[in-house]
Amino acid sequence: MPNEDVILNDSEAATRPPDIEATAAALDHSKRWTSFSLTALLILACVYTLYFGKSFLAPVILAIVFNLLLSPFVRALTKIRIPEALGAALVMLAGATIVSLAAYEFSGPVSEWVGRAPQILGKMSTGLEKLKMPVQKVTQAGEQVSKIAQVAPPAGKKPTEVEVKPPGILSGVFAKTRDLVLGVLVFVILLFFLLASGDLFLRKLIHVLPRLQDKKRAVVIMREIEDHISKYLITVAMINACLGLAGTCIFWAFGMPTPWLWGASAFLLNFIPYLGALTEIIMLGLVAASTFPHLGHALLVPASYLGLATLEANLFTPYIMGRRMTLNPVIVFAAVTFWGFLWGILGVFLAVPVLVMLKIVCEHIAPLAPIAEFLGQ
Repeated sequence: MPNEDVILNDSEAATRPPDIEATAAALDHSKRWTSFSLTALLILACVYTLYFGKSFLAPVILAIVFNLLLSPFVRALTKIRIPEALGAALVMLAGATIVSLAAYEFSGPVSEWVGRAPQILGKMSTGLEKLKMPVQKVTQAGEQVSKIAQVAPPAGKKPTEVEVKPPGILSGVFAKTRDLVLGVLVFVILLFFLLASGDLFLRKLIHVLPRLQDKKRAVVIMREIEDHISKYLITVAMINACLGLAGTCIFWAFGMPTPWLWGASAFLLNFIPYLGALTEIIMLGLVAASTFPHLGHALLVPASYLGLATLEANLFTPYIMGRRMTLNPVIVFAAVTFWGFLWGILGVFLAVPVLVMLKIVCEHIAPLAPIAEFLGQ
């Protein structure tokens, strides 16, 4: 009978064993989705921590990067039987002396040009008045339309006025100065202890790791990070110094005022990939336009530096750095933008060293090897 057949089919379906492959596929899909969700949450938590922990994390990471840069010099002093603490103090004292002398030499010209900035911008705005005339006409027409459409308040009733008081300027300056002083103190003290401790943390890490293979891998990663970061920063500094010297000669040949100042700014700004060269070109264009009467003469200065920076970025730097230390330019630009959003100017300077460290770590860990390949060029 039909009812009996339906009952038999339902009972057979109830007693039939489940499909193992379909169940396994469903569990695997659920596991992958859970893993993806947890990874996304972890990334968001890291970004949140980096953004709101800037005042503490930025000087710490900066001290770690400078420790990787200066450790070879401290180690060289230990070879001539100078204690690590004294060697760290000598290296930091030499670095502070160089920075202080450079700041003293450039403080006068920089303050002079900062004082002339309103005059330069005023002169540039005067030259752009002709280009602003159509925009001004459109703005005036919009104002007239808004006046016609404006509804007057009822008679005898005054409109409500809301007064917004801006925060005090002195309190904001004091807060920024306090954060800067605290950050510098944390950086200096932590850098000294890192340099003076030598390989203490590496020895601790080797002692904690259980397997011999992991101990060897940790030593290789740390030594390679230190070697690559030190070589990278020193090599980039030498390339930037040559770029600044060549730029100084070009600026002097074109008759730019204080050419050595713009050469020094080219040296510093070139540590920032892409954005640094763009900033230098804009500054040179403004100064040249306010200095020279002819537009063609003024445009030669930023154009010459653009050609010089293009040769440096596409010919000399890849040849000197080699493929191993060359990074994907798209990833570099994204990293500079990301760290600049998080930590401002300091993040822009730290973007490439952090990217180099990440690439080295990923190269020595098998599951992360595709990321290292993606980061490289």
